Amino acid sequence: MKKITQLAGSAAFCASLVAGAAMAQDAQSISTVVKVTGENWFIRMNEGVDQFNADNEAIEAAQVGPAQADAAQQARIIEDLVARGVSAIAVVPMDPSALEGVLRRAKQRGIKVIAHEGDSIVNADADIEAFDNAAFGTKINEGLADCMGGEGKWTSFVGSLGSLTHNQWVEAGAENAGSKYPGMELVAEKNESFNDANRAYERAKEILRAHPDIKGFQGSSAIDVIGIGRAVEEAGLEDKTCVFGLGLPKDTGPYLETGAVDRIYFWDPKDAGYVMNVVSKMILDGTEITNGMDLGVPGYNEVTVSDGPGEGFIIQGQAWVDVGKDDYAEYPF
Repeated sequence: MKKITQLAGSAAFCASLVAGAAMAQDAQSISTVVKVTGENWFIRMNEGVDQFNADNEAIEAAQVGPAQADAAQQARIIEDLVARGVSAIAVVPMDPSALEGVLRRAKQRGIKVIAHEGDSIVNADADIEAFDNAAFGTKINEGLADCMGGEGKWTSFVGSLGSLTHNQWVEAGAENAGSKYPGMELVAEKNESFNDANRAYERAKEILRAHPDIKGFQGSSAIDVIGIGRAVEEAGLEDKTCVFGLGLPKDTGPYLETGAVDRIYFWDPKDAGYVMNVVSKMILDGTEITNGMDLGVPGYNEVTVSDGPGEGFIIQGQAWVDVGKDDYAEYPF
């Protein structure tokens, strides 16, 4: 059985590439580039990448990402991969627009580019979305509105202003609230957490001080609700605020139990990591991906395929899940 390599950063990745220089030149290699290493969302995604690696003996598949959620660091990692000449790059972009140049160079070198959470990327052969992003953001906001009784101040968080899907979710939420709930007032919108729970916590505290009567928070990064929940819990406002957003069950469980977070929405990062590599292999092999196809991964069993902004296409699954205090423990991650 081939060795499965866990990669924590660009330096370690480059070192492993040097060590692997003796590999057969015709071996396919797929490198999954995530927003940041160490965050539980991407630790879980790495499980999917490693599983794909174990299931496909003829392919070398591994995951790498920057130590901090930073688009420039992510671009440098991709530059290293382009120089090495990997077969395919599967990327979860921190800021899609910031990667267009390096992804264009990758394609010019014959490297296949597969994105996840990046349906605006022009220089991609395919982008995979777990679901319709506007519908997802609307669903989160509907839960928030119901919890708030359709009125009161609320705010939104994003990983960064360049994080495409995060902005799609909160913009859909703002549109939903604005059109259906005139009593809901959006304040200090799009707070950037940079995928850092401590930053989300500090910003949530600032908002609670500036708006002591705020009732609702909509988070987008998987750790936003953790930081927000901590701030709400410290202020003793569990029964007076509503916190809804992306999150992982194990991470958010303690706050769901206390009521500091009310409901989380997610898709399994392990499945996303696996399906990115499935699609990468299909494209490398010249296999056509068609509307309604079953990609063999939960949530991607009857995908919708549409044209992308460039020459590539967008694949959309039906992979979202939402849970609260009563059922989050059913999910082991």
